[in-house]
Amino acid sequence: MRAVQFRAHGDRDVIGYDDYPEPEAGRDEVLVDVRAAAVNHLDVWTRRGLPGVDLQMPHVPGSDAAGVVREVGDAVSRFEPGDHVAVSAGVSCGTCEFCRHGEPSMCVDYHLLGEHVEGVHAERVAVPADNLVAVPDGVDWTVAGSASLVFQTAWRMLVTRGELRPGESILVLGASGGVGHAAVQIADYVGCEVFATASSAEKRSYAAELGADHTLDYEATDFADEVRSLTDGRGVDVVVDHVGAATWRDSLRSLAKGGRLLTCGATTGGNPETDVNRIFWNQLEVIGSTMATPGETDDVLGLVWDGTFEPRIRETLPMSETARAHEMLEKREGFGKVVLRPDSEF
Repeated sequence: MRAVQFRAHGDRDVIGYDDYPEPEAGRDEVLVDVRAAAVNHLDVWTRRGLPGVDLQMPHVPGSDAAGVVREVGDAVSRFEPGDHVAVSAGVSCGTCEFCRHGEPSMCVDYHLLGEHVEGVHAERVAVPADNLVAVPDGVDWTVAGSASLVFQTAWRMLVTRGELRPGESILVLGASGGVGHAAVQIADYVGCEVFATASSAEKRSYAAELGADHTLDYEATDFADEVRSLTDGRGVDVVVDHVGAATWRDSLRSLAKGGRLLTCGATTGGNPETDVNRIFWNQLEVIGSTMATPGETDDVLGLVWDGTFEPRIRETLPMSETARAHEMLEKREGFGKVVLRPDSEF
């Protein structure tokens, strides 16, 4: 069997696609023949090295994948050989106070497949049955293998944590990325007026197709000034900022009084300069969110499987070209998801 892997942290040249030991399904696990597996910014950060995360090398990255069940462990009853499944990467302990109250993504031992432990960018993977979602047979593999991480993250952030309501206005930063393009679709589905930022006319056109009412070129204009202008000085009710240091102050500046800033990441740095005076004077809320519960994941993926939401695919590559996939994300080339398939699938 072959798998994407790296033996040290570093630039894209550390990525290989080499022989790897055949996985075996444990008692509570399912052995899956992978058909498609999306690359996320998380894979780039993991490859570069994350503070406080000490990986066993070689490390197989990847938090998104879909495929066909080959074998099931003795204790598995939800799946059987031949089923189509997608991976949901969050792993929780099941026994802490947060897990017992139905909030596994707040688990004291929460971790992700591909980030903290071995991932799923391989020809075959053994995955805990609890980390699999059933996929209807008619769903395209590139859709099934690219939806879980970003759509569950965006759904919990907007619908559960952010309590997004019809008629509200929302600004989504980085609408061309995975979480961003999912957030645009969810906000439109809820019935909001959607503002979205992107860096090119092509990306802004895609965002408009997915439901953005206003698209802003953040490289050509100050998006906070433009939002204020388009809302007659009021600002928006909600901002989705997964960019971090580079945009944080302008995100706060884009909010109306009583507005909510939602965040699930910080691609440009996690320690931004903030504006405490604006937060308390305008009575703003800053709300963090990570991944989703199994129920939230089922809800949003059901809307992906039936075509309500669409993970846009910018390119599909063989796993042997994973370094190129990382480059596309790092250089912000294109719109939507980059999907890998085992070389044997090409």
